[in-house]
Amino acid sequence: MKLMRIGPAGAERPIVRVNETQYVDVSDVARDFDEAYFRSGGLDSLRDEVDRRIADGRIERFGDERIGSPIGRPHQVLCIGLNFSDHAAETGQAVPAEPIVFNKAPNTVVGPYDDVRIPRGSAKTDWEVELGIVIGRRASYLNSREEAREVIAGFVLVNDVSERAFQMERGGQWVKGKSAETFNPTGPWLVTPDEISDVDDLAMWLDVNGVRRQTGSTATMIFDPYTIVHYLSQFLVLEPGDLIDTGTPPGVGMGAKPPVYLKAGDVMALGIDGLGEQRQNVVGAR
Repeated sequence: MKLMRIGPAGAERPIVRVNETQYVDVSDVARDFDEAYFRSGGLDSLRDEVDRRIADGRIERFGDERIGSPIGRPHQVLCIGLNFSDHAAETGQAVPAEPIVFNKAPNTVVGPYDDVRIPRGSAKTDWEVELGIVIGRRASYLNSREEAREVIAGFVLVNDVSERAFQMERGGQWVKGKSAETFNPTGPWLVTPDEISDVDDLAMWLDVNGVRRQTGSTATMIFDPYTIVHYLSQFLVLEPGDLIDTGTPPGVGMGAKPPVYLKAGDVMALGIDGLGEQRQNVVGAR
């Protein structure tokens, strides 16, 4: 299934995408695609309900409603840094022996077509196309990668927007450069694992103003999604609805020679095979 949420920010309703033009509204059986819903095991019966509604002709057509993040605000957003060897090389950093873990504020999560705001005082706001993992049930101390597979609700396209000066030059943790408002566009849909034949071989790309900046594949990740979930579960409790950003391929602005960063008026477009595409206008801070 492809889970989506549409409607005004803060008032989205859950739907299931049928195709490019049609969807099934499930807001009467799922209040939201959020921590409570995933914790309740609602996904287990949703497919049968959607199939019944399609058979009954209860299908609606997409209009001009805003598309929000496919998940409600998560309990936490966890991130893996330098998870592509060629991205580590372009930033001049060593390939990590273990996953580098940092976090983003949960309120960075916005819709896939919402504006991205450059923070006040920023001169180095950057882009990062990434595969996101959404956790489907509470997990800790998982025994294996195979167990990790069983706790994943699905996969999603994310843009891990980053302010490099805040991240790298201001001391302390990376979270300062990762948590400005609008810094984690998510969606347009959450794809359940059964609909992805091989999550370890998905093409990824990102353009800025129509110029291709990033081209990559999940095939070159250092730590694959199941390894990441298993690893994280050894250090913290993963809650239903948690979002994990898994790292970016080469081509970020920081790695260009000379570096290139976002400015108001720029347009980002990005995508991952099977997970859809995003488009964001870059605007100034409020």
